[in-house]
This record gives sequence, structure tokens and C-alpha cells, in this order.
Amino acid sequence: MQHVKIPQDRIGVLIGEGGATLREIERRAEVRLDVDSENGSVGIEKTGDPVTALKGPDIVRAIGRGFAPDDAMTLLDDDMMMFDLVDIDAAARNKNDLKRKKGRLIGENGRTRELMEELTGASVVIYGTTLGTIGGPQQVEAVREAAEMIIDGAPHGAVYSFLERKHNELKRQGLEYHQFTG
Repeated sequence: MQHVKIPQDRIGVLIGEGGATLREIERRAEVRLDVDSENGSVGIEKTGDPVTALKGPDIVRAIGRGFAPDDAMTLLDDDMMMFDLVDIDAAARNKNDLKRKKGRLIGENGRTRELMEELTGASVVIYGTTLGTIGGPQQVEAVREAAEMIIDGAPHGAVYSFLERKHNELKRQGLEYHQFTG
């Protein structure tokens, strides 16, 4: 059994109304979840196909890091789908620096985060001190690179140009995607 810790305020989202989300994760990921709502610990036990069950902990982590359950469940849509986290706090010198870096990642009215999603096709969520991404390997790598550029202080224009180039590369490679509408 594997254990994943999630924030207290995300336990309700993981369980869902009447336990519906929890049952859906258990059914689709072929795992059994044991949620300790006191400390936020979630035990994950494989019940079916071990390869499918490998996605269970990532689904729980993704929900814990701010993704909607439906977005987290997209990890099961394709074997190549992956979940990635960028720790913003690790790059910050202090609380003010953390707030500034997080604000730069979000952008004015959330526009920078939205552009990351639109130009890569990945789902991007900023929650607490992390930036989470769900997508294919190249999509996740593009978001990670863009996030690191912003965290390192690169001008937004340069990051947007980088994302445009990545978008065009993905299109040329035939990795067309369905634009995220959320």
C-alpha cells in the first residue's frame, strides 16, 4: 500500500458528494483508497491491473494539488499522460519573493496560466506553493520550462514567444490536441 498526503481542504473534493468521486477513482484506476480525513493521508492499494493502478497515486496527488477530479482522471486516458509539479517555494528566497513569483506565474487576471494551457494543450493549476501540470510528456516539459523561465525572472514576452514556438513544434510533430475549455 502506498500513502499520499493531501491538504485538508482538498479531502472533500477527493471524496466527492456522497463518495461518488472516490468510488469513480477506485473503479477507473483499479485501486482501493483509504482516506484519513484527520491528517489528510490517503492509502492507495492496487486491486486490479497493476499498470492502471500506477496512475492512482498521481490522480490523488493531482486532486490534492488543486485539479478538478475530472481533470485528474484524464491521467487514465492515455498511457503517456503524466502529472508534474513545480515547487515554487523552493525557488523563493522569502515569503514576499514567493508571492511575487506565484503572481508572475498566474499573470494578470490569470492570463499567463491560461496561455500555458492554450499553447501547450496541458492542464495547469497553481495551488498553494506549487504549479501542477497534466498532459503528455512534451506538453508537460514545455509548461515546466516556461514556469522555470518565469520563476527565474524572464520577461513574460520572452516566455510567451517560447510557448508559441513550442506550440508550433507540437503542431508540426502531429501532436494536435483538443484545446482545454475549462
